[in-house]
Amino acid sequence: MAPKATVFKVNLQIADMDRHYYQDHQLTLAQHPSETDGRMMVRLLAFIINASESLSFSKGMCVEDEPELWDKTLSGEIDLWVEFGQADEKWLRKASGRAKVVQLFTYGGRSVPIWWKQNQQTLERYQNLKVWNIAEESVAAMQIFVGRNMALQVSISEGQIWLSDSENSVLIEPEILKDI
Repeated sequence: MAPKATVFKVNLQIADMDRHYYQDHQLTLAQHPSETDGRMMVRLLAFIINASESLSFSKGMCVEDEPELWDKTLSGEIDLWVEFGQADEKWLRKASGRAKVVQLFTYGGRSVPIWWKQNQQTLERYQNLKVWNIAEESVAAMQIFVGRNMALQVSISEGQIWLSDSENSVLIEPEILKDI
């Protein structure tokens, strides 16, 4: 029998001064058995950066034709498609054709600059693609918050993200490799 996903409950209080977005979110995150805590926290960070009332996690890793995080209109159009890791160019091309905006969140330390150098020229042609890089140190630091029930406060100002709970606080400064 295959191992089941681990379920995490997250209570997020977001104060995003850059977008003037102030909201609380109650989330349920399913961590696939093959997913690391760091990758799960990168997914949560992507939610934080793009938070809206209609943003949601999909079945993701279990469904081949969907992103792991997306924002859909009531009519079913995809406003935002979010991918993670060092995605294949063909997959990003497909996403770019289906969504108004595609965001890729890379992480993984030293392998990201190598991947970016190999793919930058090809990815520059996608006008609706934004590529973020989350530093290895930030991914490691966010893991301090991992627990089955997380209560997190987020403050975003001038591109800096402060993530905290009742005991810890971490500064995350995502790097934008490619903007729209």
